[in-house]
Amino acid sequence: MIETDVLVIGSGPSGSTAAKHAALGGVDVILIDKKSEIGSPKRCAEGVSKKGLTKLGIEPDSRWITKEIDGVRLTSPNGTDVWLTEDEIELPEAGYILERKVFDKYMAMEAARAGAKIKIKTLATGLEKIDGGFIVSTESMGKKEDIKAKIVIAADGPEGHVVRWAGLKPTTKAKEMESGIQYEMVGLDFEKENVIEFYFGSCAPGGYAWIFPKGDDIANVGLAVLQSIADKPAIEYLDEFIKNCPATKNAQPVELNVGGDPVGGMPKKLYDDNLMLCGDAAGQVNPLTGGGIISGMTGGMYAGQVSAKAIKNGDCSKKSLKEYDKLVRDDLSKDIDRYKKVQEYMLTLNDSELDDIAEAFQNINFEKISTSELVKSLVKVSPKALIKLGKLI
Repeated sequence: MIETDVLVIGSGPSGSTAAKHAALGGVDVILIDKKSEIGSPKRCAEGVSKKGLTKLGIEPDSRWITKEIDGVRLTSPNGTDVWLTEDEIELPEAGYILERKVFDKYMAMEAARAGAKIKIKTLATGLEKIDGGFIVSTESMGKKEDIKAKIVIAADGPEGHVVRWAGLKPTTKAKEMESGIQYEMVGLDFEKENVIEFYFGSCAPGGYAWIFPKGDDIANVGLAVLQSIADKPAIEYLDEFIKNCPATKNAQPVELNVGGDPVGGMPKKLYDDNLMLCGDAAGQVNPLTGGGIISGMTGGMYAGQVSAKAIKNGDCSKKSLKEYDKLVRDDLSKDIDRYKKVQEYMLTLNDSELDDIAEAFQNINFEKISTSELVKSLVKVSPKALIKLGKLI
C-alpha cells in the first residue's frame, strides 16, 4: 500500500492546480489520472480569460496559446449579429484560445515541479473510508494497488465516481447536464478572425453553438444542448449547423470531442471529512457559457491550499475543511448564481424573441460586457427580462 497526505483524483486543470498548491504547502501529494496522456482527449472549447489567468498567477505561454481574442460575435436565429470588439468596449472575458493537450500537461508539470507525484494510466476503482482518511483502490495496466490518503480531492469530472463512493449526492442533476459535441475543423472562412462566435436559438436547444478560432483557418466548432428539451442527438444539431453556417460549410473536421457539461451550479455539499470536490466534479462551471477552466482551477487552488493547512494542523475533519467551502463560495458563488438566473431566463425565449433582442441590441451602446451590463441591456429591451432578472441589477 502507498501512503500519502493528499491524493488528487483527476489531472485536468482543476486537479493539477489542487495538486500544485497542496505540494507548495509542503505536504506529500499524489496526482492520478486514468488517461495515458494528460489533456487528451480534450472535452472543451478551450477558451479562457486573461483576467482569470492573472488571478491564478499563470503567465501566458506561446506553447499553449493558439489565438488571442479581441472580440465577440452574438448571432440570433435569423442571422442578426451583435459585434462586440475590444477596441470599442471593455471585454473582461476576452482572452485566449488554448491548446488543451499542451496546457493540461503544462499544469501537471507545474504540479510535479512543486513536488507532487504523478501516476498516469491509473484508474480509481473504489473508495473505503477509514479512521483518518481513505483507502483508494486503483488499477494501472493490470496492476492493482491501494493508496492510503489523509485527504482525497475529487477532480474527476462531471461523471466522476468519487462523490458517489463517498456517499454524497451527485453534484449535477441529469436535466442540468448539457451534452456537448465539437469538431476541430480546418478550412473555415472567418468574417473576423480574432473573434469568438456564439449562435443562439433552436440550432442548439438549451445551449448555443460556437466557433472558437485557433489561428489560420482552424477553429473549434461545436454546440451544447439540454437533452431534456432537444428532440434529436447533439451530433445532428452540430452537423446541421455546420452545413448552414457560411463560415463552416466548406470546412473539414480533423478531430471529434464529446462530453457532458454541468450547468446546474455548485451543490450544497463540496466537502466532508477528509474529502473535497473541485472543478466540474463540484459544478464550478459558468451556467450561461458552460466555461469552467478558470473557475475549476480556482476551486482547485483553494482545495490544495486548505488541504495542506489541514494536514499541517493535524485536523482533516469536515470542520477543518469547511474553510474550503467558504473560500470557494465567496469567490465563485455570486457569479455562478447570477449567470444561472440569466441562463434560466434564456431558456424561456423562443427564436422570435431572441431575434427581437438582437435587433434591439443594435441600438445599444455597450461600454463593457459583464453579467450586470448584459442584464441591464436585456431589461431595457425585454419586459420579460425585467420580470425575470430585475432583482439582479
